[in-house]
Amino acid sequence: MRVSSLALTLLVCVAIAAPAVADDVKKTIGEIERLDPAFDELVPKDAKIEVLADGFEWSEGPVWMPKGFLLFSDIPNNRIVKYKPGHGTDVFMQPAGYTGMSKFEGHEPGTNGLAISPEGHLTMCCHGDRNITQMVDGERKVLVSHYEGKRLNSPNDLVYHSNGDLYFTDPPYGLPGGLNGKEAELDYCGVYRLGKDGKLTLLTKECPRPNGIALSPDEKTLYVADSQECHWKAFPMKEDGTLGESKMFYDAKQWRGKRPGGSDGMKVDTNGNVWATGPGGVLVFTPEGKLLGRISTGERTANCAFGPDGTLYLTADMYLCRVKTNAKGLIGSK
Repeated sequence: MRVSSLALTLLVCVAIAAPAVADDVKKTIGEIERLDPAFDELVPKDAKIEVLADGFEWSEGPVWMPKGFLLFSDIPNNRIVKYKPGHGTDVFMQPAGYTGMSKFEGHEPGTNGLAISPEGHLTMCCHGDRNITQMVDGERKVLVSHYEGKRLNSPNDLVYHSNGDLYFTDPPYGLPGGLNGKEAELDYCGVYRLGKDGKLTLLTKECPRPNGIALSPDEKTLYVADSQECHWKAFPMKEDGTLGESKMFYDAKQWRGKRPGGSDGMKVDTNGNVWATGPGGVLVFTPEGKLLGRISTGERTANCAFGPDGTLYLTADMYLCRVKTNAKGLIGSK
């Protein structure tokens, strides 16, 4: 299904905030907690959490684009925002996750997770439209919206395998009324694989509220954040793309309610370290699940993404932030 992009406002040349200064930094927030000497190899000792832009209602889903800018979702405002270093922020797309004509009855109509396909197409988890949509030649192409004839809840986050398969989570955070609402058609929250052949497979229902999702560099492990349980699971990937029995990667329940935020979006660097948003900010783990340190924003931090120079961009409530790192993120299809 294709929908003409003429009804969309793409690349709107209206600034969200005042023009940014040359280095874009408005202020710094939070602190960086070093829990293991190995963390110093990943984050320089003089690194700070720098605010690049603010005034968003709930920022999410950052992704670095090949043309040299960052995109991220502002979910309640149903828009995707563009940030280009040295040029500040502009609206990139509005409407974004909900393109219906009637008033959206929930609180989170916009896009959530964003990713780039192996072919270079922007791919979006659309809360309000309850689908995953891809931009192809300036038009919206719906990749998936139903499972076994029933509408998805509200796709949340996604990651591409190098073979073109798309893995995504489907909690009800963008579904008016949640699973108990009148619009719900599924009675569970799933983790799915959309094959490059268009076949949709339900991989697991074991996570009550699956959220962030990421692949290890060798694509043998799929990480899934569970926001309800405030932990991360690691699933071994089978050769056919399905999942084996999960293992607990890290349980952060001890910080729930004591630090803002919960287990949410994440990214993996080329050495397999997991940079996961969780209670307090971004928690940095070894591939084995050892906590090395925390980038503590002091805000509910929803997601993160690497730029090509190792900069880690954070979406933290009303803020877009950055932290300089020595890591190299998996950018593009993974």
